[in-house]
Amino acid sequence: MKVKQLFLMTLVLAGSQLRAQEQQPFRLTLAQAREYALQHNKILLNARDQAVSSKEKIRESIAQGLPQVNGSLDYMTYFNYEMEFSFGGGEGGIDVTQPPFSELPYDDGDREILLILGSMFGSSEPIIMDDQLSGQVQISQLIFSGQYIFGIKAAKIARQLAEQSVVASELDIKENVTNSYYIILTTEQTLEIIGENLANLTKIQQHTENLYKAGVAEETDVDQLRITVSQLKNTQKALERMNQLNYNVLKFQLGVAPDAEITLVDDLDRLMESIDSQSALMTDFDITKNINYRLMESQVALNKKLLDIQNMSYAPTIAGFYSYTEKFITTAFDLTPNHLAGFNMSVPIFSGGMRRAQVAQAKINLNISRRNQEMVKDQLETQKRQLLFNYQNALENFNTQKENVAVAGRVYKSIQNKYQQGLASSLDLTQANSNYLNAENNYLSSVLTMLQAQTSLDKLFNLL
Repeated sequence: MKVKQLFLMTLVLAGSQLRAQEQQPFRLTLAQAREYALQHNKILLNARDQAVSSKEKIRESIAQGLPQVNGSLDYMTYFNYEMEFSFGGGEGGIDVTQPPFSELPYDDGDREILLILGSMFGSSEPIIMDDQLSGQVQISQLIFSGQYIFGIKAAKIARQLAEQSVVASELDIKENVTNSYYIILTTEQTLEIIGENLANLTKIQQHTENLYKAGVAEETDVDQLRITVSQLKNTQKALERMNQLNYNVLKFQLGVAPDAEITLVDDLDRLMESIDSQSALMTDFDITKNINYRLMESQVALNKKLLDIQNMSYAPTIAGFYSYTEKFITTAFDLTPNHLAGFNMSVPIFSGGMRRAQVAQAKINLNISRRNQEMVKDQLETQKRQLLFNYQNALENFNTQKENVAVAGRVYKSIQNKYQQGLASSLDLTQANSNYLNAENNYLSSVLTMLQAQTSLDKLFNLL
């Protein structure tokens, strides 16, 4: 009993520890969030499975040209069917003692031959068709097929395309997770500023209400502050709901459960310090390292192989085979050999113009893919210029908003001190507070734009 109780207690404690571990929040830096998403994002997992499937497709294509061995077991019954063979002569056969044979001159040797012939061409006993049971093993081997050769090459390029698609998906996931991480940090910092501002305004409101009760302040001052505090609370609640939505998006991108708790470790200041703006603006753009351009290169190579496959449809296909049949049960009348071997050569002669049309389509697809490659190259060059332009604008706006928020903060504190001393009105205070919040919002917006511009450049330069 004691052993049983100890065992049950161990299970309970283990279950409690497991639940505690499940309830622990994810504490993730930006780098950890990216890495976690690369391992658990369901869209990315599907892309990787498709890449693995493309590898198996190559094995399938290669296997078609390797020896193929097939076995079969056949059983057949004739329901004791009786087969009769008669090659003429009637029911009595050939009687050599009767005319016209008796009138012919022949010796004893001729007589013996005629008797044998009479037994062969006369009536015979019926043959009963017994059941049949046989096993067969057949080996076939493709000897030559141009379409097979180029089909394997095309399958290898298709696998390369699938692997490159995984890389493209990884970059997309990294970009999405990074931007979601930045948005949440920006929203949370905005909520902190609003919370501090709300606490400060609430104290001023209470102080003003006390002054109003004492007959020192006016009722309009109390009303003005009450409306400002109420609007600020509404803004706070709206941002909290928006931030919860942002967390839900990040959870989906990470591949975690919707009810999981996530804590972001990095902060905006540290992330902004890691940005080297001069290095970003001076980075050389090697288009051959861009995944979108590499995808188009592989697509052009694939279409070349597909054209080769269609051209090889005019070439013959040669295959050989060998078959062995073991007859376990057979009839008395069996003319089928045990061993068979041979080869087959299929020569395309006329297809009504179908092969010519297929070759023409493959050429058109190749030309389209080449033009698409050129368009992607032009688009990437244009995108590089646009992203650098956006980055430069974001950097300049960030520096301006950083200075502006410092000025607005000093003005707000000055007006607040004057209001407490009775040297400024409640309207001046609420206006200064509004200006300060707008400056903080513009600053955080510029931080987010700056970080997102950096992320876009990193993705374009394959540095994400």
